[in-house]
Amino acid sequence: MIDRRRFLSSASAGAAAVAAGPVFARASASPTGANPALAAFMDKYFNAQVDASPETATQLGLDTGPRAALKSRLTVPTRAEEEKSRNLVRTARAQLSALDRASLNAQDAIYYDTVAANLDAVIKTYAIPYGQGGWPQIYRVSQGGGAYLGTGDFLDNQHTIKTAADAEAYVSRVNDFADVLAAETDRMREDFGLGVIPPDFILSKTIGLQAGMLGTAAGESTLVQSIVRRTHEQSIPGDWGDRVRKLVAERVYPALQRQNDALKAVQPKAGHDASVSRLPQGAQYYANSLNYITTTRLSAEEIHRIGLEQVADLTARSDALLKSQGFTQGTVGARMAALIANPANVYPNTDAAKVELIAHLNEQMAAMQALLPKAFGRLPKSGVEIKRVPPEIQEGASQGYYNSPSLDGTRPGIYWINLTDTANWPKFGLPTLTYHEAIPGHHLQIALQQESPAAPKLMNLLFFSSYSEGWGLYAEQLADELGAYDNDPLGRVGFYQSLLFRAVRLVVDTGIHAKGWSREQAIRYFIDNTGRAEGGATSEIDRYCSWPGQACAYKVGHNEWVRLREKAKAALGDRFDIRGFHDTALAGGGMPLTVLERVVDDWVKTRKSSAA
Repeated sequence: MIDRRRFLSSASAGAAAVAAGPVFARASASPTGANPALAAFMDKYFNAQVDASPETATQLGLDTGPRAALKSRLTVPTRAEEEKSRNLVRTARAQLSALDRASLNAQDAIYYDTVAANLDAVIKTYAIPYGQGGWPQIYRVSQGGGAYLGTGDFLDNQHTIKTAADAEAYVSRVNDFADVLAAETDRMREDFGLGVIPPDFILSKTIGLQAGMLGTAAGESTLVQSIVRRTHEQSIPGDWGDRVRKLVAERVYPALQRQNDALKAVQPKAGHDASVSRLPQGAQYYANSLNYITTTRLSAEEIHRIGLEQVADLTARSDALLKSQGFTQGTVGARMAALIANPANVYPNTDAAKVELIAHLNEQMAAMQALLPKAFGRLPKSGVEIKRVPPEIQEGASQGYYNSPSLDGTRPGIYWINLTDTANWPKFGLPTLTYHEAIPGHHLQIALQQESPAAPKLMNLLFFSSYSEGWGLYAEQLADELGAYDNDPLGRVGFYQSLLFRAVRLVVDTGIHAKGWSREQAIRYFIDNTGRAEGGATSEIDRYCSWPGQACAYKVGHNEWVRLREKAKAALGDRFDIRGFHDTALAGGGMPLTVLERVVDDWVKTRKSSAA
């Protein structure tokens, strides 16, 4: 998945510790040159969003020159700050509405509709008095979200330190971190007052993660170790480590302790029901989330039905593949579980084996790189690294996620893999994960998006989960079609398990939030149908409990990518070109699935007319 903390178009553009999407430094002019007013709007909105978020400016390498002051700041998520961000979004929608859409050419109309769909979906979520707007993360602090999880990671991996001024800015941000935690705790308490209290299992896990951080000596924290290591590497003199250690001990840890205490205080009021439907306006919250995440009008009932149908289909396909490999006894889930339980198929859960695992992933990525020209006319210039999720946040982090590269080329993309327990990652499933998160998945799509000379730069700021996550799942299928598993039948089993995993998500997400399923029922269905280990299954279900709807983006998006490709193939016949399809569908940046269909249809018409 793409880093959950990167969604700039949510309610609070910088309130999440590292809220950023893949963007460029300027939008300057529409490539079509057809409508200067639209180009000026996109340029203005892009710059307003970047200026509003110090975290975004840093992640994109734009915290220099006129924006250099942003490098010393973090966004403090007060109510006033959140309302300012929401007003920015509302103002942008009003300014966009003032433009004459009827006068736009076909390409500019696609840009207009993409921006409008994004703004409308976000603004619709503002009617619910809790949540963070747009991105469907109910709870401000949970096992999968909150400043305590993201800030250390952000400062260690996104905040560059090359000079003493950079180090000074880092110190300033550590100081701000305490204020971020304090404001977040205040907003969290407000939500508690509305009855928006996380279920007991989320509270317990969150409290435990924070306790682990508080139990780490300040001098051993990531915040301190990062600046000590990097100022040493750059030979920057100064007592940086001691200064940050003092801030952590005297400001950050006390603020985190107060947040932890607030979570403990509300535990007696917590129930076990995880469904968002239990909350005020919960059904509408979920409907908004599905609309925002999938960019479709599919209802929870429809998504649940699609999920059940695809689970049945993929189970049958997996059954046939497993039988062809001699695995004939038991259900598909049981046979997959037996494969995972086989020590030969799992790396030992040791640090040495985890280093070996990541080295193997790099080999797989290099092999896939050689196959890409068969399917793409354009390839990204930016590289991608594979890293282990930092151990201090791995218990609450997703199983795998991706950070986009910086715009100036100084920092590659990063594909993070959660190695809490290597049993969650059987060897035969690792290739598919790499193809999803790196190439031809998220890295290829997002790096091309950032490097595109054709798209207005604002288009690269907007994030559409079903487009990007759907592409990631489509990329897994494409890897198979390129021959990645021709000599690796167990790898193809892993690929089928991945598809089945995403179909199961449709069932359990809607089951929890719209059909009255318990957490335990969802975990059991997940294990029975995928063969995943209980720990990994529980982590996944807990994520869906706090991010309603997000897990539906993958398979809904994948279904549409495949449908549109097959539709284009049927229309063009021998004139269909897979490289042209991919280059066209990826050229303009993220978009709603409805707009993607128009892009593909226009490409088909152009191909037909050029051949006439």
